[in-house]
Amino acid sequence: MLINRRRFSGILAGMVGGAAVGCAPAAPAEGGDVPADSSQLPESVAALKPMTPEPVLITPAERESRVERARKFMRESRLDALLIEPGTTMSYFSGVSWGLSERPFLELLPASGDAIWVCPGFEESRARELVGGTTEVRVWQEDESPHALVAAALRDRGIMTGRLGVEERLRFFIADGVRREARGVELVGAESVTAGCRMIKSPAELALMQRATDITIAAFQAVLPTMKPGMLNTELRDLMQTAMERLGGTDTWTLALFGAASAIPHGTIEPQRLKEGDTVLVDSGCDVGGYQSDVTRTTVFGKPSARQTEVWQTERAAQDAAFAAAQVGATCDAVDAAARKVITDAGFGPGYQLPGTPHRTGHGIGMDGHEWTNFVRGNMTQIRPGMCFSDEPTIAIPGEFGIRLEDCLYITEDGPRFFSPQSEAVDRPV
Repeated sequence: MLINRRRFSGILAGMVGGAAVGCAPAAPAEGGDVPADSSQLPESVAALKPMTPEPVLITPAERESRVERARKFMRESRLDALLIEPGTTMSYFSGVSWGLSERPFLELLPASGDAIWVCPGFEESRARELVGGTTEVRVWQEDESPHALVAAALRDRGIMTGRLGVEERLRFFIADGVRREARGVELVGAESVTAGCRMIKSPAELALMQRATDITIAAFQAVLPTMKPGMLNTELRDLMQTAMERLGGTDTWTLALFGAASAIPHGTIEPQRLKEGDTVLVDSGCDVGGYQSDVTRTTVFGKPSARQTEVWQTERAAQDAAFAAAQVGATCDAVDAAARKVITDAGFGPGYQLPGTPHRTGHGIGMDGHEWTNFVRGNMTQIRPGMCFSDEPTIAIPGEFGIRLEDCLYITEDGPRFFSPQSEAVDRPV
């Protein structure tokens, strides 16, 4: 399983916390350390309250429309059924959230006909609560094979031969077990279905992503003015997460980097104390209704140098170039090339060489912080309305500082739109 930026930041947070006090690393931090007494918070953070009105969540009717779209893609890809285990895709189609364990809990979604759920016998009552009373649930006992149950469900849906699509995160032992029990069925990747559905966001999905972004920007506005000499980067991190939680965000995360550490894209375990002239890079986001935000702001504590200002302006020009290139029908490769040209023309790189841009220009975003598809060299996927991406080319100068400006965008029929207002200048980050 890939570790995304959110989980990586949490791991670093725990390690930094341990390093700062000279003990073993703490557990990964999933949210800010919220003081029990809000009077301990800076006034700008203590004053924050949940944004109103309450966000409108994804409806059962929209989930049903997703299932029908998935069936359309299954037919186009010559798939007879789709096998899903717990995770984002299961939640996307059904709204069911279930933890992964060694005991398979699965949804079999045929291209025609009703879904069948397979679950451990002792979990049946909980499963029925989640999937709905009229949905078919088949249970397996501890000495029985869940894979054989999947094979039987396929046969009962008339699928003795053909192609079973497996989502890309389905664990190998499950796929292998089903393959052995359903020998006439070919198991193939189902990204054409999962990505085909999830890459294109509905208005309801975009609204949830907008709320998550609004919360993140409001947190930046409340927290960045609280910076002071000697502040630990972990203190700034915790304030950001606390602010987002007070505003109504969940599953908050933050990566805060000072000085030379800002040139390390996903951070370092070494704690940093803020001092005059430090570059400050803060990458942060939260969840609203199952949808993510991802925003990075880079500024300078105190007066920026001419070099910091010049590199910041180059980064902003690269971000602008990517945005301008992200037009309907253009390729994701072309967007990456547009941003990278600005940075290379300024004397950085080329390619992924440092000092320069060590990673792709942007990633897809939605229910997962990183999902299909990416603004990266060689990705000839054409941009379509409803797609969502981060725009974050980054300039990293090892041993000196790094500048990343990240705003996420969505594609309309008329071209790209940002969820968040861009930074105006190095000393006006939000």
